[in-house]
Amino acid sequence: MSEETETKPFKFVTAGFDARFPNQNQTKHCWQNYVDYHKCVNAKGEDFAPCKQFYRAYRSLCPNAWVERWDTQVEKGTFPHKLD
Repeated sequence: MSEETETKPFKFVTAGFDARFPNQNQTKHCWQNYVDYHKCVNAKGEDFAPCKQFYRAYRSLCPNAWVERWDTQVEKGTFPHKLD
């Protein structure tokens, strides 16, 4: 006998349109969401729901290598933008 497994549909969500970044090159959009997320977390804490939108946006837009490099720079204190 074979058991049937039920698969649930997966909803793939990407960052929505932002009028500040109308062009195809989304580099600045990626950067701004990364900075906004960290500023939001520093001001309101990780549990603040609106911060999660910035997180989802930058995780969707930014290449993993960039995020890893920026995280390392934040830890070392060499990130080129104030996150306070």
